[in-house]
Amino acid sequence: MASLPNVIKANGLIEPFDPSKLERSLLRAKADPMIVSKIIDHIGRETSGTPTTSQIYKHAFFLLNKFQRPAAYKYSIREALAALGPSGFPFEKFVAEILKAQGFTTEVDQQVKGGCTTHEVDVVAWNDLKLLMVEAKFHNQRGIKCDLKVALYVKARFDDLLEATHFVGGKRRPITDNWLITNTSFTSTAIEYALCKGLTMIGYNYPEKGNLHDMIEDGDLMPITCLHEVHSNELRLLLNKGLVLCKQIRDNVTILQEVGIPQDRAKKIVEEIAAIH
Repeated sequence: MASLPNVIKANGLIEPFDPSKLERSLLRAKADPMIVSKIIDHIGRETSGTPTTSQIYKHAFFLLNKFQRPAAYKYSIREALAALGPSGFPFEKFVAEILKAQGFTTEVDQQVKGGCTTHEVDVVAWNDLKLLMVEAKFHNQRGIKCDLKVALYVKARFDDLLEATHFVGGKRRPITDNWLITNTSFTSTAIEYALCKGLTMIGYNYPEKGNLHDMIEDGDLMPITCLHEVHSNELRLLLNKGLVLCKQIRDNVTILQEVGIPQDRAKKIVEEIAAIH
């Protein structure tokens, strides 16, 4: 296999091409090992110059979609999450749906009074035992990480909220958990601080188990931004209606016609959703 010498990362830095990283990503998407080997060999032989990691991803996705379509969509989760922008509100809705799948009742974009002042909380989630205040930090570029400043800011807000009790779910109760969730990742100093202070942080690949990718896979929570049959203007209309999951369309296909998608194309979208799951 011919090997690429270097690639350009999302943050602009150049590093040696490491085929093992690509292999891990493809295998995590449950791609067949023989297909993975073919994709890596093809990219090594056919890609010239110094490509970006985004170009490598697109090339790998094209090949995987050709050979093993369901795995291709799982491989595209990270990019689909970034496409929930440009505003962060669809990501807040997405996080709320993730928590609903774990048995929580949720509300988004809430004004919550703390000990000293009122805070905008992205997601409030609760069940019989827990009350979560969640900061959903969205980035539309995968190279951007939540750093120590973000962790410090979020923890300070949560500390103020901890000084008050909150009327949620029909009763007044204290906060039990503080979460920071992002669609990208965290710097090492942010992780060090969060572990020290008891701040739960969830990123695309952090922690090793129970990360955002795992939650999506385990809960049948593929974002609608992974759908290639949905045009960009139609995607905006669906997001504006609060739809963020493929299964929300699967469970209510009439919503496609409500946003003006013709019946023949709506059928293709439903078929695409069925092929993903």
